[in-house]
Formats: sequence, C-alpha cells, structure tokens
Amino acid sequence: MKKQLLDKFEEMYGSAEGAEVYFAPGRVNLIGEHTDYNGGHVFPCALTLGTYAAVKRRDDDLLRFFSMNFENVGVIESSLSDLKPYEEAGWTNYPKGVMWAFEQRGMKIPNGMDIVLFGNIPNGSGLSSSASLEVLTGFILRDLFGFDVTNQDLALIGQFSENQFNGCNCGIMDQFASAMGKKDHAIFLDTASLEFEYAPLVLDGMKIVVTNSKVKHSLVDSAYNDRRNSCERALKDLQTVCGIHSLGELNEAEFEQAKNSIKDPDDRLKAKHAVYENQRTLKAVEALKANDLTTFGQLMNASHVSLRDDYEVSCEEIDTLVDAAWKVDGVVGSRITGGGFGGCTVSIVKDEAVETFKAALSQAYKKAYDKEPEFYVVEAGDGPYKL
Repeated sequence: MKKQLLDKFEEMYGSAEGAEVYFAPGRVNLIGEHTDYNGGHVFPCALTLGTYAAVKRRDDDLLRFFSMNFENVGVIESSLSDLKPYEEAGWTNYPKGVMWAFEQRGMKIPNGMDIVLFGNIPNGSGLSSSASLEVLTGFILRDLFGFDVTNQDLALIGQFSENQFNGCNCGIMDQFASAMGKKDHAIFLDTASLEFEYAPLVLDGMKIVVTNSKVKHSLVDSAYNDRRNSCERALKDLQTVCGIHSLGELNEAEFEQAKNSIKDPDDRLKAKHAVYENQRTLKAVEALKANDLTTFGQLMNASHVSLRDDYEVSCEEIDTLVDAAWKVDGVVGSRITGGGFGGCTVSIVKDEAVETFKAALSQAYKKAYDKEPEFYVVEAGDGPYKL
C-alpha cells in the first residue's frame, strides 16, 4: 500500500521525496447505537480497513488534495488562509475542517501540504470513513508539526470539526473508536465521561461479518439531526420529574415510571430507544466478559428491533439482510450498524456458517432488490499509525 501511495504521489506532484505515509482505521459498532449523543455507552472496535495518506509539507500555505478513490475529480486545491466549507470542495471539507479545528484551539498550521489519499472503507457504508479521515488528518498534523495533542484529543477535535465545520451533529463514538483502537479489542466507552476500557474480543470459532447493503446514506442530513433534537426535547420533559443530565442515566424501570412526562409520543419512542439501548450495551459487555456469546447475540438482535421500530433509522434493504441473517443456523446475532438509513449490518457468525450466511443473504437480497450485497470478514485493529 505504501508503495502504491508514493507512486501515485510522485505521479501527481512530481516527486515523493520526503513524503510520509499514514493510516487511520474505520470502525464498526457492535452494540450501542445512537447512544453516544445521549450520554450512554457504546461498544465499537476499530477495523483493519481505513484511510491511508501520503503527505509532504510545502513551503507556502497551499493545500493540494488528491483521492485515489475519486481519480476523475483530479487535484482539489485550497489554502490555509481559506479554511471554509464549500459544497464544491466535496470530501476535502473533512480534512480542512480538522485543520480549522486545530487553529480554533490555537494551533497554527505553519505550512501547506500535498496529500494523496486512498480509503478501503466502502463509501457511504456507515463504517465511518469520515471519522477515519478526520483522525488521520489530526494524526498527520501532530506528526508533521509537533502539536501537543493526545489520541483522545484527536477524537474530540475530529468530532468538533464535524459538528461545527461540516454541520453534522454527530456524537464522539466514531472518532474515538478510530483514534483509540486496539488490535483484538473492542472499546467500552461511557460517552458522558469519556471513561473507557478495552474488552478483549475473543470470538473463538466465530467471525465478525459486515454486510454492505450498498444503499448510500448521508449523515449530514435532517433525519440524523431530527432524532438528536427529539431526544433533547424528551430529556427536557423528563427533567421536569427527574434530576438527570442525560438519557443514559436512566435504567428501563426508571424510564417506564417517568415516560409519561414526555409530551410528544414520537419523542417518547426515541428516548425509549436511547435508554433501553444503553442498558443493552451494559448487559452485552457483561455477557462478553462471561464468554456468553448467545446472550450477546440476543442483545444485538434486540438492538436491531429497537432501531427499526422505535428509533426508525433502518430501511427495507437493511431489514431484508437482517431478517435473512436471523434465519441462518450459526448466526449468533445480527443488526444494523452506524447512523442508519442504509449502510451496513454487523453479524457474529460461526466459522462453519460463514459461507452459508453469505449465500443466504445474497439470495434474499438479489430476489428482493436485484442487487448483490458485499461482505467483509473484519478484525479489530489498532488506531492511527505511521507506515
């Protein structure tokens, strides 16, 4: 990969001498969806899929971006004196947003850069290509210019840039999973306090299989922000009867007791998902620690039902894939993963059932939509690094 990037860098910019190569991972969330902006817990792992970049400092303030994933777009130019989001700037708004966020924190970037990128996360799949790109950019800036920031800071800067520069009101999970990933471990993160622990992901005789519906979604849209607003309204209503700061502070019984204070029935459903999903995540981590993967799988399945019926972020294509997965012998659990409205499912599948699983889902999907899903057997990988 390093050679391919440097060869392309030389082709685009004339010389690759002095260019450095970096990587930051995408993530898959095993359970705990739409809890990260509700003060709840999440349980993602970084992947060995992600975004690579070859980068070289310039003597001026020019920024030149080229993506091997969008070769036909060519080189997109900008500068450090013009760090503003422009629609025509496309994907470069993500790295530019991180540069802007560094400068907002008083870290002045002294030089422009030439950058060549390549990502092997499928675009729009819900495996966090945007967070991967944000963390990668922060990691590059730290390495090239010696900024004093931790990996956890990189996650917070990435989230800040996506919220404030790119206009998507996302929580912290995606950037945190990318920045703090650890091989063969998932991250049990309390998004309210940012306290976390690494949980060994020991799946003896099983694989994590991500299935891409190839239905594209964009999170910088009204549906994601609508749900966040819904939860915020529900929280305000609940605060009239309980002394809480976030939905993540309630357990199921406490929610059931107080839920009638939520005026809007739809807000009530959205809040119910946030509360119950947080409790499912706590139970799932306990089950994993006890090596009880049957319970873990049942909680994954219940998570999907809640995301489909209460939070309403699934779609027909995803439901078709999950329903087909549930019927396969050897599937421990399966659910939608990511922001929703398309993207991917995540399933835990026994080794001997992986091929049957792929065949059954392909057949069901082809029959319903005349499309082929894509499958990735994934592993938990490390956070960002220099190649």
